[in-house]
Amino acid sequence: MNKALKTSNRGSPKNEKEKVRLSLDISPELNELLEQLATTTGGTKSDVLRKAIALMEVAVDAKRRGLKLGLAEKDQPLTTEIIGL
Repeated sequence: MNKALKTSNRGSPKNEKEKVRLSLDISPELNELLEQLATTTGGTKSDVLRKAIALMEVAVDAKRRGLKLGLAEKDQPLTTEIIGL
């Protein structure tokens, strides 16, 4: 049985007081990818990073529970298993 997992709202502060500002050093190539993902998703680079962290949280939790993370066509078995997270 496939279950869709909804990520937590931890990355969506209710007000500005709940935010923490980070300084991040990344390569120009990674910054370009981050900008492309933001444009593609219609969000900001911060949105992309928040979603990536939420996805990582799901992956870590799944691994802890002995589950796998992967890609599948609708109603089909996994075609690609994502490893190394």
